[in-house]
Amino acid sequence: MLLPAISFIPPISILYYLRPDSFQGMWEGTWQGRFLYFFFLWLCLLEVIIGYESLSSYEMNKSLRKILVLVILISLPTMYVIAANFFGLNDMIKSLADRNMVYHAPLAPLSVEYMVFSVLLCMIVISVFGIVGLEEFSISITFLGIVGLIYAIDELYPVGRFTPFQSLTYPTTSLAQNILGLLGYPTRSIVVKSNEYGYFPVLLVFDPKNPTKLLANFGIAWPCAGVESLIIYALTILLFLKKSLIPKWQKIVYFVFGAAVTYLINVLRIVSIFLVKINGGNWLLFHNFYGPLYSITWIASYPLIIIGSRFLWNKVKLLIS
Repeated sequence: MLLPAISFIPPISILYYLRPDSFQGMWEGTWQGRFLYFFFLWLCLLEVIIGYESLSSYEMNKSLRKILVLVILISLPTMYVIAANFFGLNDMIKSLADRNMVYHAPLAPLSVEYMVFSVLLCMIVISVFGIVGLEEFSISITFLGIVGLIYAIDELYPVGRFTPFQSLTYPTTSLAQNILGLLGYPTRSIVVKSNEYGYFPVLLVFDPKNPTKLLANFGIAWPCAGVESLIIYALTILLFLKKSLIPKWQKIVYFVFGAAVTYLINVLRIVSIFLVKINGGNWLLFHNFYGPLYSITWIASYPLIIIGSRFLWNKVKLLIS
């Protein structure tokens, strides 16, 4: 049952050995990174736990042909990583993206890597469990694909020009500004236009003792506005609730509450970046690595919180009755 996840441990380990910085959200100096692979492995484990009864009922075809096919499929993620990093495949992807005028061509190999892993996971799951196994591992498969898609959108569109996502930056900036104001910092927000990034809000924070002294200022584009975390949250919780027997109206409540918390957590992440900068910390490392852990930790914990709370509530109802 753990075979799909185990298949990706060697390639992820190789990638970590080659580029440990890419697991800190620092791929080519951007917010993109491979730290989400750890979340992917956790999702695989969660799906095995939730679908244990269904998965344990599958009987694998142990014919020599099927075993050989499975061995080949299991090795494909590792073979892809080796080909990409040692035999020039990543360079070919960069070159192809550059010829097609992809805005962030050097980042293209990362989004392709996520999407290839998603396809390979599909193939491995089908080989082990058949087509019906796709439903049991649908969260992990879709997660890899959607992350690759989000990264691809960021690569194709300069930050701030993908209007549907960028519209969320303004309420995010306003909420972060209000929280910093409650903490005693004078703030001001402006909208800036650049040839490279288009329109985006910039939040300025000043010294409470000297309101003319600027302590920190950051532009907030859609990757920082919580779009990524909201998409990952929606994907994870919708697929989780779909598998559950929770009444429909309660599913709606769970989804809306979790989405609100996910969004507010991202606002707190932005506030934290300002506070780290103001206090002389490594704000870039926090922005690229520790900050995203806010949302990821919540998203990973929320399904378990739902399961645990419902279990306790049922126990309480039994005691009362």
